[in-house]
Amino acid sequence: MTEVSLATREIGAALDRMTNAWNDGDAAAYAGQFTEDADYVTFFGLHMTGRQAIEDSHRALFEGPLKGSRLTGVASPSIRFLRPDVAVVVAGGGSSLDGVPDPGRDSVITLTAVREPDAWRFAAFQNTRRTNPGAPGGQGR
Repeated sequence: MTEVSLATREIGAALDRMTNAWNDGDAAAYAGQFTEDADYVTFFGLHMTGRQAIEDSHRALFEGPLKGSRLTGVASPSIRFLRPDVAVVVAGGGSSLDGVPDPGRDSVITLTAVREPDAWRFAAFQNTRRTNPGAPGGQGR
């Protein structure tokens, strides 16, 4: 296995850990996929800095309005290496609540993955809501 294919697989595993933590409602595990000083921008423009802020905000979400929600569609990411230890990741996705029909509000997430000594983590996250997913290119991932 080449170094790039191994790194691609490891970044995919970090995305899986992030998704699984969300689906488990585990704010600490979710935030643990980000660097200590990560930048995190939500789809409505809230900018958080640092793993602790990510954990605190997601704990409130997982205990409140997003309790029982699930991330969907975070698959087949585009991964482009800027250096062997830094990559830009673009993926689609969305969240849905149990028992609630899919609201059709998919997003595009862009992350900067960095290799830390023990694992790949995300140093930046930006979520953009698709305003017209049915438009040409609207489902591009």
